[in-house]
Amino acid sequence: MQPMLNVAVRAAREAGKIINRASLDIDLLRVARKAANDFVTEVDRAAEQAIIETLLKAYPQHGILAEETGTAHGRPDSEFQWIIDPLDGTTNFIHGMPVYAVSIALAHRGVIQQAVVYDPTRDELFTASRGAGAFLNSRRIRVSNRVRLEDSLIGTGFPFRESDDFDTYMAMFKRVAQRCVGLRRPGAAAIDLAYVAAGRYDAFFEAGLKPWDVAAGSLLITEAGGLVGNFSGDADYLHSGEMVAGTPRVFAQLVGLLQPLARAGRTKPEAAPATHGAIDGAAAAEGDKAPAPDAQADRPAGSQPRSTVRRIKSTPASSRPQSEKSDRKPADRPGRSRQGTSK
Repeated sequence: MQPMLNVAVRAAREAGKIINRASLDIDLLRVARKAANDFVTEVDRAAEQAIIETLLKAYPQHGILAEETGTAHGRPDSEFQWIIDPLDGTTNFIHGMPVYAVSIALAHRGVIQQAVVYDPTRDELFTASRGAGAFLNSRRIRVSNRVRLEDSLIGTGFPFRESDDFDTYMAMFKRVAQRCVGLRRPGAAAIDLAYVAAGRYDAFFEAGLKPWDVAAGSLLITEAGGLVGNFSGDADYLHSGEMVAGTPRVFAQLVGLLQPLARAGRTKPEAAPATHGAIDGAAAAEGDKAPAPDAQADRPAGSQPRSTVRRIKSTPASSRPQSEKSDRKPADRPGRSRQGTSK
């Protein structure tokens, strides 16, 4: 296992201990409201602090982007930035629903290099290093082999902020629900993305996401042979707030359903298309065809796509406005390393 990944795993497990201890006395938790339906607890803050201390003890020269404290810690000018969600699924946690996770990713010059998603209730540790594959408790994982949306189980997230576009989402929900086997909404995007990487879901889509929600999960999926992008299939999913992920064939069909509604519902200009995760619009519209060849298809086997992720800047949550908060063979899937050694 990579040294930086080892440190991230240690940090995630420390946070998991704090979360598991607190889950025994949920009624005693102090809960604050960041915005409508958006909560933070003392456990979020304690877990985040434990993660930051562990990471900066090993790498004091690195930068930090964390959900609760933003970029207040670490070196903001560093080429390395840790992207942290200490407790993804806080609403589940405070209601005693055991679906939440710790999410930690490391970006170097804006490209995600290491990823950890840890589910402390099930002791499931999902990890990935760029170019080395994705793993669940040291066992290699891959996205499912399903190629038809009609056979697929899809994960999603519901809008919950007052500023969210509920009408557009409901139109998307209807389109997808009428085509797939079923839709699931556990309430923690990090777990949803890890489940796509492990083949438990065949695809996932959600809007209104933040970088810390998806940074780690996106690398898990690409290292497991899947694709990630925004609702147009482009690579700007970290900053657009839109995420589509899945097996290559199902990803294309899902983008074909979501893209027209997403464009109609957007209130700001689209981000410029990028090569990673991009698909040909005509192929997506046809629905049951594979993505058209792109920059990923021309790469040598075993090489990894470089997403065009820019450096992320943030302010602490407390100062934010209220409104914010295949037929392909497995070996041929983009982003898959042929070396499957356990970590």
